[in-house]
Amino acid sequence: HLLDENDLAPADLISAVFTATPDLVSEFPAHAARMLGWNDIPLLCAQELPVAGALPRCIRVLVHAETRRKRTEIRHVYLRDAILLRADLLSD
Repeated sequence: HLLDENDLAPADLISAVFTATPDLVSEFPAHAARMLGWNDIPLLCAQELPVAGALPRCIRVLVHAETRRKRTEIRHVYLRDAILLRADLLSD
């Protein structure tokens, strides 16, 4: 979980931007965040570019948060095939 991995609480969040691939049309990703209690945080949803060969059924989130961690200590979370978005992080 994104917050757990970075020792964050909802009170530490400033805002969040969600993107979804064009094949996801049933719900806004921000709706799930509201259900998790992110009620007083500005949230924005956008659609990913429909690039040929891109990872399907993918939601991304960019969270702006207050933290004492250094940038190198921030843990970026990739679930399932989303790690393919960052091939540089894959193990050899």
